[in-house]
Amino acid sequence: MPLMVPRPVVFLAKSEYFTGTGLKGRLTALFFRLTNQLPMDRSGGAASAASLNAGMDVLGRGSLLGIYPEGTRSPDARLYRGKVGVARLALKARVPVIPVAMIGTDKVQPIGKRVPNIRRIGMIFGEPLDFSRYYGMEDDRLIQRSVTDEIMYELMRLSGQEYVDEYAAVVKLRLAGKTAAAPPDADPGKADPNEADGDAGAFGPGNV
Repeated sequence: MPLMVPRPVVFLAKSEYFTGTGLKGRLTALFFRLTNQLPMDRSGGAASAASLNAGMDVLGRGSLLGIYPEGTRSPDARLYRGKVGVARLALKARVPVIPVAMIGTDKVQPIGKRVPNIRRIGMIFGEPLDFSRYYGMEDDRLIQRSVTDEIMYELMRLSGQEYVDEYAAVVKLRLAGKTAAAPPDADPGKADPNEADGDAGAFGPGNV
């Protein structure tokens, strides 16, 4: 995406990319810092709030911020329920959201494959989504969920993916034989730290 957009895009990347050990871990952390990406702590609570505040600083400067609403890679190329952080950022910063569907990323680097394949990735940019009708209501959980669902619907329409109204992280735990219990509107905890983030994103002077 950064090659397709005339302005720099700052992405929120999972914090595990910045804390790896060994040569590979250090090189990965260096790459993410050099490409101006910010660590996103997905453990919840104060740590996640601090990460979102860093995103607010980016938007406050009038810069573009990229975020993957699913919070983790899809386990099966379907589109999963978005986390509400993208809605909180858009409403609090009072910026539009530009939905971007990335097509074919699952073919470039399938889950579990270390070396990526050389393939062309498609990108579809949607029209900016205006949520000004909800400004001042960024702390309302129902509003957060409504905004997030609208963003995910647009990503589904752009990408042509099947939508699953369940968190991808919960599905991954279930596939791994683990149990996961989460309230209907809660953001589940960390996903597999060895996997990249999702393949449908939203970004946006400043846009999310």
